[in-house]
Amino acid sequence: MTDASSTPAIPVTIHRGDYRPPEWQVPDIALDFALGIDETRVGATLVVERHADAPVPLTLRGDGLAPAAVRVDGEAWNDWRMDGPDLIVDLGDRTAATVEVDTVINPASNTQLMGLYASNNMLCTQCEAEGFRRITFHPDRPDVLSRYRVRMEGDKTLFPILLSNGNCIEQGEGAGGDHWALWEDPWPKPSYLFALVAGDLVVNKDSFTTTSGRKVELGIWVRDGDVERTGHAMQALKDSMAWDERVYGREYDLDLFNIVAVSDFNMGAMENKGLNVFNTRYILADPDTATDVDYDGVEGVVAHEYFHNWSGNRVTCRDWFQLSLKEGFTVFRDQSFSADMGSPPVKRIEDVRLLRAAQFPEDAGPLAHPIRPDSFQEISNFYTATIYNKGAEIIRMMATLLGPERFRKGTDLYFERHDGEAATCEDFVRAIEDGGDIDLQPFRRWYEQAGTPRLKLSLAEEDGRWSLDVVQLVPPTPAQPEKQPMMMPLRLAAFAMDGSGDALPDTLFTLTGATQRIALGKFAARPALSVNRGFSAPVIVDFERAPGELAWLAAHDDDPFARYEALQQLMLDTLVAAVSGEKADRRAVIEAVAQTLAGAGADPAFVAEAVVLPSEAFIGDQMVTVDPDAIRRERLALQAAIGAALEGEWRVVLSGAVPPATDLSRAAKGERRLRGVALAYLAATGLADVPALAFRIFSDADGMTERQAALATLAHGDSDERAHALDIFYQRYRDNPLVLDKWFQVQAWSLRPDTVDAVGQLAQHPDFTLTNPNRVRSLYGAFTGNQAAFHQADGAGYRLIADLVIALDPRNPQTAAKMIPPLGRWKRFDEARAAMMRAELERILAQPGLSRDVTEQASKSLSG
Repeated sequence: MTDASSTPAIPVTIHRGDYRPPEWQVPDIALDFALGIDETRVGATLVVERHADAPVPLTLRGDGLAPAAVRVDGEAWNDWRMDGPDLIVDLGDRTAATVEVDTVINPASNTQLMGLYASNNMLCTQCEAEGFRRITFHPDRPDVLSRYRVRMEGDKTLFPILLSNGNCIEQGEGAGGDHWALWEDPWPKPSYLFALVAGDLVVNKDSFTTTSGRKVELGIWVRDGDVERTGHAMQALKDSMAWDERVYGREYDLDLFNIVAVSDFNMGAMENKGLNVFNTRYILADPDTATDVDYDGVEGVVAHEYFHNWSGNRVTCRDWFQLSLKEGFTVFRDQSFSADMGSPPVKRIEDVRLLRAAQFPEDAGPLAHPIRPDSFQEISNFYTATIYNKGAEIIRMMATLLGPERFRKGTDLYFERHDGEAATCEDFVRAIEDGGDIDLQPFRRWYEQAGTPRLKLSLAEEDGRWSLDVVQLVPPTPAQPEKQPMMMPLRLAAFAMDGSGDALPDTLFTLTGATQRIALGKFAARPALSVNRGFSAPVIVDFERAPGELAWLAAHDDDPFARYEALQQLMLDTLVAAVSGEKADRRAVIEAVAQTLAGAGADPAFVAEAVVLPSEAFIGDQMVTVDPDAIRRERLALQAAIGAALEGEWRVVLSGAVPPATDLSRAAKGERRLRGVALAYLAATGLADVPALAFRIFSDADGMTERQAALATLAHGDSDERAHALDIFYQRYRDNPLVLDKWFQVQAWSLRPDTVDAVGQLAQHPDFTLTNPNRVRSLYGAFTGNQAAFHQADGAGYRLIADLVIALDPRNPQTAAKMIPPLGRWKRFDEARAAMMRAELERILAQPGLSRDVTEQASKSLSG
């Protein structure tokens, strides 16, 4: 339940401009835990030093806590008071003191999954952003860095494994069947990086030898029976350690690195120093239960959390407004790692697709905010695609502007200057400037302004010489009606389609103003323009190109991402025209898809990405008013046309040998991905034999990638094979929570007209629970991404999500709040739908005792 103390009637807005350095620092802290599922006693000993010029009380943040005892310098202390949830200790004119506070908490009742909580008889912590104050009273701000010494004692049968940050320096037996362990972390860290895990776990052990020759012991801790599924995660960890040494010169700094997998977890994973806590989804993988996408996710998230050791832990954030300092930089690092481990073009396509699906709508809606926000009511609401994914694009643009060598000099200087400090985004940019010898003053606007810039392009010709006129517009967003133009890199190339050989090779231009003219060179006729190659800037490009030009680029452009973009734009133009009631000629799309499929020596993973139609949501993003029913109708029609016209090609893809599920090579994963795309295109035709074909693929599959692709295809229809496959899948995996999530998910994604009712029924299924965030996301989260179903004309989808938020908020406000943004996009829809979405937001806000998380999201979403 949400503690009353953490749910004020009027949420307080915190402003970045109000930042003040901490008045007290805590250089050392000792924690003593007497562990229990229903009761854990916490003794905290804080060595505090005053940094204020004059005497000032010590403020220790709390959330749902009551002090059992307070001592100062070893003596009982009565000069303290509670200020709401916080403990205020008056230390007189002391400049330093040792403050001890005892608290008692109940991990079993902590359904928020923040602080110390119980998960399947295991105790674990999640302290980012403000969970530590749910364990003990503390300043609990990221610019207070401490060395931690942690002693844990508990029942040896219930908690045979006791883990914390740093190194275990001592352990022993206690009384009455208890045992204890003492951990020490030599590196100062903020409280949000504290971690504790106690439970019955088994370990996959390995080691890594650093560049300097130091041996690091590695451990991945899981429940008994799961250790066989940790091999991929362990290899990803070792690959990450080697990559960070090679690419950034960053060596690991402890003798021990542990990971623990937890089934109940609000986030993907957490980078606690030396003890990463992970959602099981991003650790456990084997061919029978994990798809190729799951394997890639494990690799990427393991890398992300490991890279945080330097970009987040050794250099942390001064305050939470600087969250993208660690997250944007680290996402860029994990994206670069994953590209090196696999296919760089395909990885870039995946990253841009995610940006457009999650961040562009955020930038265009009521929750738009800069990557360094100016204010918040609940910091948990700012773990957004803007902070992470757009933040990564901002770092990528700096890397593009400087080039690899100068960017490396800049990051080296950043780590050197700020090691052991709590830094700001400005500190990072300044280090990149100084190390890379560049002036990024106008680039800083990316940190200050929300919204996705739009570039309106037009070609001009004079005496056979062509130029490109660029007009930049940054649209208004909440609280930011007027914007300045952004500095950005723009990669361009131009080609003569007549075969004359005239061309502008790949060239990097830097845009700085609202308008700019770029000389392209001499061409006998209008050149084909390859623009924003590699997605060099996170912008929307408005540029009219004929279908023939797009088809030519899709076949001939020498930049893989630009080829993908050209084909996607061709599809998008055709679909938007059809949805708008214009006559749309599908032949150019069909021919371009055929040409892409026939491309000699093409990477099958790239082909699969290129020929998939744009999503319904992305099509809607191109329209002034979204018509979800028309979008689904026209998308299905184009999919069916491509499926029918190229039926032979799709069947050839499916007739080839299936790579074994154990083969995780780039080529094998690409072939499996293309097979899934081929099956979906054939299914769209409605051909009578396709359900049986899909069921045969489902039954014969030796791994989850093929099995889930076939199941998802069947889930869209109403064949007998659909029901049979869903039942087989459920019976086979009903005892595997992660795989059962897939069963819920494919049904929530279904294109069937009864999906809203089906989701409501699945919410009553015995295996559905609100206590597990993964299960909630697998059903309701997937459903909100099913555009036509969520926006069903009678508003049933909106009511379904609002009911969920109201039921979930008292248990887990963080997860509940994440379900609100789809309701906040009401301005993009017709008035009838918009009215129903607003009504559900108002119903949510009318609930008594609403959390800060949900209150902020719903009120901002309602204001539009």
